[in-house]
Amino acid sequence: MVRLFKQYIPVSLVYLALVELVLLFFCFYGGVVFHSAIESDFSVTSIAPLYPKAITFALVHFLSIGSMGLYQRRFRLGIAGILLRLSAAFCMGAIAMSFIYYALPTQSVERLTQAASFVVAFSTITLVRVLFMKTVDQNLLKRRVLVLGAGEYAGQIQNNLRRTTDQRGFLVVGYVHVRGEHDVVNEALILRPEQPLVTICSQLQIDEIVVAVGDRRRKSFPVHELLDCKLSGVDVIDLTQFFEREVGKIKLDIVNPSWLIFSEGFSQGEYQAFFKRAFDVLMSLLLLAVTWPAMVLVAIAIFVESGFRGPILFKQVRVGQHWQLFHVLKFRSMRVDAEKDGAQWAQKNDNRVTRVGSFIRKVRLDELPQIFNVLMGDMSFVGPRPERPEFVTELSNQIPYYAERHRVKPGITGWAQVCYPYGASEKDALEKLQFDLYYIKNYTLFLDLVIILQTAHEVTWGKGAR
Repeated sequence: MVRLFKQYIPVSLVYLALVELVLLFFCFYGGVVFHSAIESDFSVTSIAPLYPKAITFALVHFLSIGSMGLYQRRFRLGIAGILLRLSAAFCMGAIAMSFIYYALPTQSVERLTQAASFVVAFSTITLVRVLFMKTVDQNLLKRRVLVLGAGEYAGQIQNNLRRTTDQRGFLVVGYVHVRGEHDVVNEALILRPEQPLVTICSQLQIDEIVVAVGDRRRKSFPVHELLDCKLSGVDVIDLTQFFEREVGKIKLDIVNPSWLIFSEGFSQGEYQAFFKRAFDVLMSLLLLAVTWPAMVLVAIAIFVESGFRGPILFKQVRVGQHWQLFHVLKFRSMRVDAEKDGAQWAQKNDNRVTRVGSFIRKVRLDELPQIFNVLMGDMSFVGPRPERPEFVTELSNQIPYYAERHRVKPGITGWAQVCYPYGASEKDALEKLQFDLYYIKNYTLFLDLVIILQTAHEVTWGKGAR
């Protein structure tokens, strides 16, 4: 793992992204060379001044690949899924490049050069991806992890990270039994060593120890053994940090109140607030410039479906930053009398949703009017989703730390939305809260960009909407 901009990123993904970015740059030149060779006018001097166009080509296709979710840590699709998403990414990149060539004629290249670069890049990146998939899950590339504890806390690793794709960056070698704990993990993985812990780490080539012990009182907690391991070069982290790094959420059932205060993060200053506001305004204006035709068509469709008399926009009171109330704007996707019996969670296959509403929810077009909420300052582009006061009061009484999500502005999209499927229950609210607190704790503009790219992936493939 490497930590960039407060985010834990597998080294293998960092190398993959850098290699693909560099290859995309040279693939553009490959297309130029191919075109020049056909016309028999190839020379080094003819391609040397083209590096700005090569950079544009590389960045556009790199972002397109990212928007298809191909740099996500928990990408669970096989080679067929990768090929499908790579195809979609390069089609998106080709369309974007066409717009750039139209808007900036000085950046344009001949069509044969563009086509040749496209084919060379697609072939090269596909080959790299196949090789990556064949090697990334090999145990030689994984951190070897030893879990101190085999009881209830340690069992959370086994219960929450069962799939191979959840353990792409590490391999749990075993769980060390701790005296006084009731073991709950797989007995085959439990170690009952008679040797010092540092010796076990040396024999098993351990890279990291995860402390998953509930009772850390001095008499039962192996402080000296852990210090020996640390001094020998083995990393030692606690279970909360492990889940934060591997899953991207804060496990509320294993943290204590003091951790929220003393842990790194949960800090925002004036400069951060200024740059986030500038980012919000810029992204909102760009999105508005791109989506206004779709917004007009959606408005017309809603108006026609309602018999030319129903409201087009839906306004609802939500809780914002510092518990301030505001009216969130959406395109109306339900019947006018949808809540005649009071506030209700949205359900799967909700019969209150109209035909137009079902479509615009699936592709998230119903959220577009919230651009104006962002421009007015009630919301941010990225942040926890705003909830209704009725639900906030109920959930704050039932879920610890739920109120803390209102210390920042709510967002059109958020970390919980891209990491957790749509949910409408107290259990789902707890799961989403753990992702929201991770976002608040580790906020950077880089994380906002990651969320926006992953949101594009979710919208493209119709995930998470209801």
